[in-house]
Amino acid sequence: MAKKSAAATNKARYEQIAEELAAPITEEAGVYIYDVDYHKEGEDFLLCVYIDKEGGVTIDDCETVSRALSDVLDEKDPIPDAYTLIVSSPGLGRTLIKDRHFANSIGEETEIKLYKPLEGTKQKEFVGILVDGDSNAVTIETEEGERMVFPRKDIAVARLTIDF
Repeated sequence: MAKKSAAATNKARYEQIAEELAAPITEEAGVYIYDVDYHKEGEDFLLCVYIDKEGGVTIDDCETVSRALSDVLDEKDPIPDAYTLIVSSPGLGRTLIKDRHFANSIGEETEIKLYKPLEGTKQKEFVGILVDGDSNAVTIETEEGERMVFPRKDIAVARLTIDF
């Protein structure tokens, strides 16, 4: 098994620390953490904390969490790089990445995009109702009633569809 790079290890550590620091803040604000992502965009590092609640978050929710989390991050200073903190909603067409994202989205219409076409076809994109999802596989049921199982390693993107 290949070793994780130092950058990947730091990314995971920074995300975990930020999530731990944000947890009491989000709980007090009446929201929950959907995801935390630390990455480099161009020359800048971004620490993105995605929050949500039943009925969706407001700008005021994001501002409340951002101000309190910024203060805690400044005080604790757990990330040595200069970075920009962003607190926002994961959006309507949210990407499903972690096991908890799949578990919380059972019954929702989901779009699956594969890295390469499904064997024996030219099709790489599928839409259906999310039936199951874990670290190994994702199952959807198509409009035609067909259950399709995709290994997680083959999925480039899984996200909720936006229905207008």
